[in-house]
Amino acid sequence: MTLNTLLAQKGRSAIAYDFTGQPGKSIVLNCYVSEGYAPGKPVVFVQHGMMRNGNDYRDFWIRAADQHGLLIVAPTFPNADFPESEGYNNGVVLDAEGQVTPKDSWIYSVPGRVAEELVSLGLATAGALRIYGHSAGGQFLHRMVSLVGKGPFTSVIAANAGWYSLPTLEADFPAGLGGIGIDEDGLKALLASDLWIMAGVEDAAATADNLPTNPEAIAQGPGRFARAQNYMAKGRAAAEALGCAFNWQYTEVPGVAHDGCAMSQAAAGMWFEGGLPSAEVLGAGSNTVNA
Repeated sequence: MTLNTLLAQKGRSAIAYDFTGQPGKSIVLNCYVSEGYAPGKPVVFVQHGMMRNGNDYRDFWIRAADQHGLLIVAPTFPNADFPESEGYNNGVVLDAEGQVTPKDSWIYSVPGRVAEELVSLGLATAGALRIYGHSAGGQFLHRMVSLVGKGPFTSVIAANAGWYSLPTLEADFPAGLGGIGIDEDGLKALLASDLWIMAGVEDAAATADNLPTNPEAIAQGPGRFARAQNYMAKGRAAAEALGCAFNWQYTEVPGVAHDGCAMSQAAAGMWFEGGLPSAEVLGAGSNTVNA
């Protein structure tokens, strides 16, 4: 199957995608076409966590897709070609020596390029595109918005990120946004965007599995919940200091820890049902792979 034949059959599929910025490296689009989907209905892109399990993250959205007639696209970056946090969470922005790589090689542009291709092929409609990411995917997305903007997506939700690139030019990337060509205008544009941070209230343990423990991350708080709150506070303070708008959104999800499925249900509820779903729906993915 190729991207232009995506709608030829309903259900799950996996499509190889070539990104010219990283020639010879494998990217897979794990997709799900619901029975009710047709161009003009919402398309949800989903960014997986550190386990590079885009197929799982696609499947976390099947309930919402079937209920609301969605198309799900989960761009997946295998660890073999995009190793460790530098190769995924941090967007391949820095090389092994810490030097800034060419902007057209940054993988933060991949979801937007795929989305624009869907629109150009008539498989999706501009204005109907959203993107969600959890854990490492939350890191990926808030950095995407920080460095290249929202692109074609009308809403961006970053959930349960392990740590954040703070909205300051005084610290170099990835701890901050310094040293990679962003100026004060770029910082203001980030703060004025409607970047949406979601945080599971129970994702608070300082010893949680796969929680980043580098000094810059620890300085942001003991666990993911505290770090999300800290990121919001830093954004608010930065906007006040710069005298610019601060339009980030923030939603806490009670009773949920580091659960990629539950947070997917929470995001779907906020986007398509006007609020968080019931505890029963949130708990339906408690035994899933969530990193």
